[in-house]
Amino acid sequence: MNRAELAAQVADAAGLSKSDADSAVAATLDAIKGSLADGDSVTLIGFGTFSVSQREARTGRNPSTGAKINIPAKKVAKFSAGKALKDAVA
Repeated sequence: MNRAELAAQVADAAGLSKSDADSAVAATLDAIKGSLADGDSVTLIGFGTFSVSQREARTGRNPSTGAKINIPAKKVAKFSAGKALKDAVA
């Protein structure tokens, strides 16, 4: 499912126009991105938690040459599924 399909399903479920639903989906995603950029986590009870994790610097290998390369430290987005989501998928 892509964003347009998600917006269409939200429009059908909530009785909104597709453009209003697309705006709502976009606003939700922007709010999640903004919170993560500020270093905060976003918890949606029953769905899951979006958070930021620090990945340490490490040494890797170039697969074509086998040469060692340094991979710098960075922050990455992380998602942990909630119990209700895990149960729905299982």
